[in-house]
Parts: sequence; structure tokens; C-alpha cells
Amino acid sequence: MLRAFDIAWDAFWRFVEDDGWAIASHIALSALMSLFPFLIFVTALAAFFDFKNLADETVQLLLEAWPSAVAAPIGREIQNVLTQVRTDVLTIGVVLAIYFSSNGIESLRIGLNRAYGVREQRSWYWLRLESIGYVVVGAAGLLALSFLVVLGPVLWLTAVRWVPALTPFGWVITFLRYAATSGILIVALVVAHMWLPAGKRSLADVAPGILVTLGLWLAAGAAFGRYLAEFANNYVTTYAGLASVMIALVFLYTTASIFVYGGELNAAIRRAREGRL
Repeated sequence: MLRAFDIAWDAFWRFVEDDGWAIASHIALSALMSLFPFLIFVTALAAFFDFKNLADETVQLLLEAWPSAVAAPIGREIQNVLTQVRTDVLTIGVVLAIYFSSNGIESLRIGLNRAYGVREQRSWYWLRLESIGYVVVGAAGLLALSFLVVLGPVLWLTAVRWVPALTPFGWVITFLRYAATSGILIVALVVAHMWLPAGKRSLADVAPGILVTLGLWLAAGAAFGRYLAEFANNYVTTYAGLASVMIALVFLYTTASIFVYGGELNAAIRRAREGRL
């Protein structure tokens, strides 16, 4: 226990020394600015394949892990943006949306490179193309997952019609929905830690930081939701019409700090292991 505390403490001070707070601020702002272009691209991609209704389901999947006090106002603004169906997947507007979405990926790369103490040797244009590829694959994956989530209740109703004994087990659909959201988070964290920063790492090398990140995210989400339930009016009186944006930005800043700390924790474990050897 003492050694685990020493490693966690070492990770925290390295987080401070590596300008973790500033990096987290950059990630939070980049994520917020990338969210809307990414969803515009998702909507265009869904309309291109005639899956127009899946865009709304994708938004719900993305925001399901957020506290309701944060997700509700942002969700309303997203719906306002996505009310117009976009079919211009190959136009300049959507190409720019993909490019601006990749800025969020690049901010994560910068934070993890700093956390793992590695210097990027790859060309900038190759890194940008890689980030754009993650955006495209992520959008297609979310649409595919949204299709399965929409199809699930239909299949369940069909199964209940044929086998009425399954009726009491309707909670399975809700469980699968939350499992899908959790799966998105886990896959995203594994991909980010293993392949975004420079160098090579195994799954065992990144697993501790990922598990701690997930645990701290759950705790921070619950605490932030409880805080907003009591003091949400403070944001309204301070930021007026920008209250919902500032709430989302503070929440993203908190989650980004935890994300960067997860990388610092993996690096601290590596240092402890090398020192012991």
C-alpha cells in the first residue's frame, strides 16, 4: 500500500511539473470545439447512407456517460445544430468539419506524449492523417453501434412476442445500452494510450492508468452532478447565457485532467519498475 501511494504521489507531482493543468485545459477546449464538427460529420455520414435517424442515437450514446446536468443543455444545443440534415459528405464544409474534429485527437496526443515523457519523431502531416482516420473510423463505428442499439429493442419485442416468458427480463436492453457506452469509453482509452503517443506500449503497460481513469471519471461525474444540483445557479448568475457552455467546459477540464493523470500514472509505474529492476 505504501509503495502504491508513493507511485500515485510521484505521478501527481510529475503531472504538475509537466504542466498537466495547462494541457488539460487545452484538451478540454479542443474537445468542446471538436464536438460539434464531429457530430456534423456523423450526421452527414448517416444521411449519405440513408441512416438519418441514427444521428440522434449517436448523440445520446456520446452524452450518456455525462452527468445529466451537463449533458442536457449541451444536448439541446447539439440538436439545434443537427436539425438540418446534411448530405454533403464530400463537400468542403464537411471536410473542414473532419479536420477540426481531428484537433481534439491531436490535443490528446500532446497530453500523452508529455505524460509518457516521449518526443514525437513522426511527420506532422502523417500524425494529422492518422487523427483524421481516427475521426472517420470513430464516426462509422458510432453509427454502427447506434444501429445495433436501435435494432436491439425491435429484436427484443419480437423475441417477447414469440416467447412471453422473457417479459420480466426487459432490463437486459437497458443493461446492454450502458454496456455499449462503457465499451466506447474503454476502447477509446485503450486506443489513445497504446497508439496515439510516440513509442510502443503493451496493454499491460497502459491498463493501470486506464482503470484508474475510469474509476476517477465515475467518481468525478457523480461528484460534479451532485455539485451542480446544489450550486448550478452560481454559473447562471456568473456567466448568464454562457452558463451551459462553462459547465461543459469545467466538466471536460476535470475529465481531461484525470485522463492526463492516467498517463502519468503509467509512466510512474514504469519508473518504479525500472528502479526496482
